[in-house]
Amino acid sequence: MKKTTLLIMAAGIGSRFGKGIKQLEPVGPNGEIIMDYSIHDAIEAGFNKIIFVIRKDIESDFKERIGERIEKICKSLNVEIAYAFQDLTLVPEECVVPKDRIKPWGTGQAVLAAKNLIHESFAVINADDYYGKEAFQKLHDWLILEHDEKALAMAGFILKNTLSDNGGVTRGVCTILEGHTHLKDVVETSNIIKTVNFDTEKVEVKSNGIMLDPESYVSMNMWGFPAKKDENPIFMKILEQEFKNFFEKEVSVNPQESEFLLPILISKLLRNQNYTVKVLKTNDTWFGVTYREDKDSVVKSFQRLLNDGVYRKDLYSDLN
Repeated sequence: MKKTTLLIMAAGIGSRFGKGIKQLEPVGPNGEIIMDYSIHDAIEAGFNKIIFVIRKDIESDFKERIGERIEKICKSLNVEIAYAFQDLTLVPEECVVPKDRIKPWGTGQAVLAAKNLIHESFAVINADDYYGKEAFQKLHDWLILEHDEKALAMAGFILKNTLSDNGGVTRGVCTILEGHTHLKDVVETSNIIKTVNFDTEKVEVKSNGIMLDPESYVSMNMWGFPAKKDENPIFMKILEQEFKNFFEKEVSVNPQESEFLLPILISKLLRNQNYTVKVLKTNDTWFGVTYREDKDSVVKSFQRLLNDGVYRKDLYSDLN
């Protein structure tokens, strides 16, 4: 079987979550975290290598809570495990980290942190998002096919299925080309909230007061990047060059807050470099822990999936 890697971005500081590390919050009946379910679904779909992108300061907690346990499970399933470390100082040689900068450089840098570990087609996900089984299966099945070097893929989620009841969220709101198969553009949109229109009793979705279509597709940072046999993904070379460009154009203007984000980069590639992004549509409901208040609803959501037989209480027991 063609090798496919799942890269899990778990280095986020999680400032909105409050105290603690939200990626490591238990949500399952045996203390499972959201990543457990993503790893299970990825292995079930056919992924056979997992890379965790973390920070050095959470390495000990991470390995104690999940890494060492997952390593044992994956070893029994012939799935490779590796670690990469995202760090503020991990920048191109000629670039200087601004004084007083605290947070790392965003999801683009997180992927770039693993450049020496990826030699096959790969997918990228967030650590604190539950995506559902359908998205992993569709993305894996797409990755094992042969593609043009400028072809990418994205799992597309319906906006109304991705919102928090406890505050605004940021989503990559997508415009789909005619025919509904490929991405035209993706715009990082902040402070998306859902409200109930008491006149119509319908749920409305707004961003900073502007109405959004609740049925539109959004990116949840679940991307697919192909590689030809025995070659490294060409996207990594693009990522390196664009990171340098980012420092020259963005960091010089906004040294403390600028971020090198995958949706923004991919939107640029669509406009300027003739890339294509296949939208792999899923109707699964996303859930995740953006705010501490989200945890209770996430725990209840996983319990419903267990009750419905989607997962076993002994999560990994159905894999072989």
